[in-house]
Amino acid sequence: MIDLHYWTTPNGHKITLFLEEAGLPYTVFPVNIGKNEQFEPAFLKISPNNRIPAIVDQAPSDGGEPISLFESGAILLYLAEKTGQFIAQDLRGREEVLQWLFWQMGGLGPMAGQNHHFTRAAPEKLPYAIKRYIDETARLYGVLDRRLADRDFVAGAEYSIADMSIYPWIARHPWQSQDLADFPNVQRWYEAIKARPATVRAYAVAQRINPGAP
Repeated sequence: MIDLHYWTTPNGHKITLFLEEAGLPYTVFPVNIGKNEQFEPAFLKISPNNRIPAIVDQAPSDGGEPISLFESGAILLYLAEKTGQFIAQDLRGREEVLQWLFWQMGGLGPMAGQNHHFTRAAPEKLPYAIKRYIDETARLYGVLDRRLADRDFVAGAEYSIADMSIYPWIARHPWQSQDLADFPNVQRWYEAIKARPATVRAYAVAQRINPGAP
């Protein structure tokens, strides 16, 4: 059983995507970041960076005590290794998955997040910051579009944790002033993942936790 400490953000969606695809049993513990619940001492014990998501695996594969993890990329990698799913088992295939997972963690996520902040949440509209992050988001969409020109999924023919990490950020493209029609390969990939039954179930979890969440 996986305890999932979660809110309805792109990083939170990554983990429900995996859990639904893999069929792992899990229990959701909502952490409402709008109410600053991420700063509660009990949550900080498992996520010292006061960010969701975090998990506690009550039955780790080594048979030992429950293990807790924070950081969405680390959680995806842990779950992929635990189950042997959604990550290639050969050296080259594995590295393809990992480099695109890290591309999302180090590039797309932070840049799109800053895009969200300066275009939607900042108390002062700063044209330089807004343009900078919209332009950088567009550049990253272009990188992804070129990558998907000759393959079904980011790391090749098989759906992987790299796709799961990227999809929830692309799902927020309207927030980022991006038009998927400008990135036809991304659009095709996005629509294919959106239609997966596990994706539908994962986003239904979000609606139960936080009705109206994007």
